[in-house]
Amino acid sequence: MGATVINGKEFAASVREKVAEHVTRLKEDNNITPGLAVVLVGEDPASQVYVRSKGKQTVEVGMNSYEHKLEADTSEEDLLALIAQLNNDPAVHGILVQLPLPDHLDSDLVINAIDPAKDVDGFHISNVGLLGTGQKSMVPCTPLGCLMMLRDHHGSLSGLNAVVVGRSNIVGKPMAQLLLGDSCTVTIAHSRTKDLPSVVRQADIVVAAVGRPEMVIGDWIKPGATVIDVGINRIEAADGKNRLVGDCHYESCAEVAGAITPVPGGVGPMTIACLLANTLTACCRANGLPEPDGLTA
Repeated sequence: MGATVINGKEFAASVREKVAEHVTRLKEDNNITPGLAVVLVGEDPASQVYVRSKGKQTVEVGMNSYEHKLEADTSEEDLLALIAQLNNDPAVHGILVQLPLPDHLDSDLVINAIDPAKDVDGFHISNVGLLGTGQKSMVPCTPLGCLMMLRDHHGSLSGLNAVVVGRSNIVGKPMAQLLLGDSCTVTIAHSRTKDLPSVVRQADIVVAAVGRPEMVIGDWIKPGATVIDVGINRIEAADGKNRLVGDCHYESCAEVAGAITPVPGGVGPMTIACLLANTLTACCRANGLPEPDGLTA
């Protein structure tokens, strides 16, 4: 019969619509406009495209967008000074430093210089600790987007077996924490897992975030399972052009799964939508106002 396709593009549009509606109410009722500051160091082409997209979508939902583009040889001292300035700016509710940074800059030092309350990427060590202990935190955007789609598809996730393939700080680990928070039974698998296929076959939910093109195949999937493919890999197609594929082999997995996210058009669009949601949440918290329904973990 084939799997239900979880359309991330449509879901992200609905998230942005909710954010925009809440931003309009904030402006009308409280005279507050959420502000997102994005810092880009250097000329990385992919980062430049991503930052432009973030800025465009920030403005489209009615927020203020502040872009700071710095030279590739910017000193750590100057970058930290800018972050301190943004931390102290009441018009800025979210701060995002675009990664990767040039090699001479210490990413951990830079991220941990951001005010945790404004850390809309959810990477600050304080937010990592708060998430891991089940407390209110800023949550990394991609795992948050995955959780929103899973909740929408399943309703309750309580009691489901979830396998997260990948243990990165950006996706794998926080994804596992979020699934635990929704009362899943969670396994984190990775490249060293013994008999990985049999581990994945136990899962009602598979989140593939390992960074290897089409590694997870249909034979690994439990019939009816939900497959969330976080991978975005560029490979060469038969005609010599590049195409995007996920960490799952889509065709074979879709034959077995109950639901699946495509690549592209699945998890990807949710990342920026959740960045906007996090900025709105940070703004509401900063002003002692109720958090937006359905846009937080």
